[in-house]
Amino acid sequence: MTSFPRHTILGLLAVAVVGLASTSVAPADEPAAESRHSLLAWIRFVDGEETYADVPYVWLGKVDVRLQIDIEPGPGHLLELLWGSKNDARDAVATVNGKDVRITGGGYDGFRWLSVPVPPGLTGTRYEITLRKGSQKPAFLAEVRLTEPSAADSGPAPDPQKPAWKTTCSTRPPIPPEAFPEMREVWDAEPAPPAAPLADARQEAAFRKAEQNARRANEQLFRCRRFVDGWLGHADPTTGLIPRNLTRNPDIWNAKDSAADNYPFMVLTCALTDRGLFEGRMLDMLRTETRLTSRVDRLPDTWSFTKQRFQDEAPDLGRIIFGGSEYVKDGLLPLTEWLGPSPWSERMLGIVDDIWKHGSVETPAGTIPSTNVEVNGEMLQALSRIYWMTGDAKYLEYAVLLGDYYLLGDQHPTGNFTSLRLRDHGCEIVSGLSELYVAVSFADPEKKKAYEEPIHAMFDRVLEVARNEHGMLANTFNPITGEADKRFCDTWGYNYNGVYAVYLIDGTEAYREAVRHVLSRLTEHLTDYHWGSADEYADSIEGAINLYNRERVESATEWIDSEIRDMWSVQQPDGVVEGWHGDGNSARTAIMYALWKTQGLTLQPWRTDVRLGAVRHGDALCVSLIAGEPWSGRLVFDNPRHKLQMHLPIDYPRINQFPEWFTAKADRRYRVADLNTGTVASFSGRQLQDGMPVEIEPDKELRLIVAETQ
Repeated sequence: MTSFPRHTILGLLAVAVVGLASTSVAPADEPAAESRHSLLAWIRFVDGEETYADVPYVWLGKVDVRLQIDIEPGPGHLLELLWGSKNDARDAVATVNGKDVRITGGGYDGFRWLSVPVPPGLTGTRYEITLRKGSQKPAFLAEVRLTEPSAADSGPAPDPQKPAWKTTCSTRPPIPPEAFPEMREVWDAEPAPPAAPLADARQEAAFRKAEQNARRANEQLFRCRRFVDGWLGHADPTTGLIPRNLTRNPDIWNAKDSAADNYPFMVLTCALTDRGLFEGRMLDMLRTETRLTSRVDRLPDTWSFTKQRFQDEAPDLGRIIFGGSEYVKDGLLPLTEWLGPSPWSERMLGIVDDIWKHGSVETPAGTIPSTNVEVNGEMLQALSRIYWMTGDAKYLEYAVLLGDYYLLGDQHPTGNFTSLRLRDHGCEIVSGLSELYVAVSFADPEKKKAYEEPIHAMFDRVLEVARNEHGMLANTFNPITGEADKRFCDTWGYNYNGVYAVYLIDGTEAYREAVRHVLSRLTEHLTDYHWGSADEYADSIEGAINLYNRERVESATEWIDSEIRDMWSVQQPDGVVEGWHGDGNSARTAIMYALWKTQGLTLQPWRTDVRLGAVRHGDALCVSLIAGEPWSGRLVFDNPRHKLQMHLPIDYPRINQFPEWFTAKADRRYRVADLNTGTVASFSGRQLQDGMPVEIEPDKELRLIVAETQ
């Protein structure tokens, strides 16, 4: 089912559909009657992915349809629906400016017009209409019109290029019941104001915001923990590995999906919420996967649970390199960004080394692993970071081979490609080249100079022809002709990561302004936009969080807060989200969001009833802690991971990183004031990184102010 942007007029065609009855048909409980009405507004679902009798439609069993019609409600207006039937009865509910109308019809084969009077006494300056399924078989619709009485024939069909009134439409799946209704009060309930609020009103407001952040962060970690439980319930009993999907391919583990997208964020969730599971079953899964699935040296291949051997009799090196590349970039690299050196980073390095060992594509620049832009983009991202992490020059040499191939040869993404994909499975090359540009800017100034013109040419062309007025980027576009897909990508932020990284290196102000522009338009353009899957929400939200970390466009926070709830709306009570490998990406983005709301602080041990939130207040950090039962443990502060763990020269935005918010510097000292007791303690940054001891009394908020001392 096509998802429609709110501010796009969708094929507003007034012409009748060939072969379909155009007589108005009243609801089933009213006699049918001919009537003369003038057409005021209309919309047809010409891009619908489903058709019946060669007519595209939207099915209310899958989505709700939301319409905004810029016409003031008036007497005699009719909502006319091109109503589908398969010789059966269908029903729907139309909510028109807050009033519900039940609609029934059918009993024929095909489509006929069904006329519904709008409810009387409507208020407002325009129509706000939601069409959704009723209690019986859901309706399917090909067109919606708004008409008014007319004494004369409405005349010829209006020019579709000049619609009488603008109608905007969005579709989104019906919101399912809350998976954890018992938690909603915990997450949503605003506590009563404190009996003795702080004398400093702005500081008091900061702590109130920190408490709200605590509830929001708690929801993310709770849901992530349930996601882990849900998927572990479907693990193969013999190997302990998780399947690719729960409906399609439940019999296999594979590198590009199971390992790349789902498993790593089960690992990260457990690192934050269950250290026993992290050090036990999660590590066991890594060891099992490495032992069983490594087929070409350390490169993994698909494993069959039924066969208890490789799915395919013979190895396919191209497929194996692709799977290994996905596992590295989508899974092991983000884990390494947070964990630092670990068994997972060792697995990552082994796979990267063997991808390059077995790469056999000869180019003028040298031998590379693949001609696939996704593989090469992923390698560019991984190599550019691994070079700094390890200090091993060979990784930069590998990356430069790819950089020369794309930027200095005849494979320039916007100079030579006739189609450049900016969404997943294509955008990797854009981000990868920007990461290499950052690396050579510090490690190889001569190569940086050689890349400067082609890297700017790439981003200039993307911003010139693939960007709409809101800053959203097309799914795909032809860089040569400038023709662009009108649909925009959920990975818009991934591409802007590269734009901003180049701004950090070269100070190109237009690149910074492009990022600020897209962040500033999110609430007006993308509120109530349905991305299609929780995974698409996750990628879009990640992009916004990562860019907001660099450019604090405050209006973006409202959009992020709203979208994260939409992302989780499909989670099931057992913890599974949508039942495919993309579920892990929801956990990835939820953890990013939670770390924003805690400013990078975490708890050990974590518990479902303990809520932690923080907010910056000037140069200090206001921290709120509350628990349902007594709790004692460590409050762990983040560190400058980009410098200490990855050894990066600057903290440029990059795909699937976990942004840094408040970081404790090991060689600095910090003052921690407990506002409940009035006590003040001094800690080194190293002590805060290891975790300061904390005790919480039940249902009593603990307020701390943390500030660096001179």
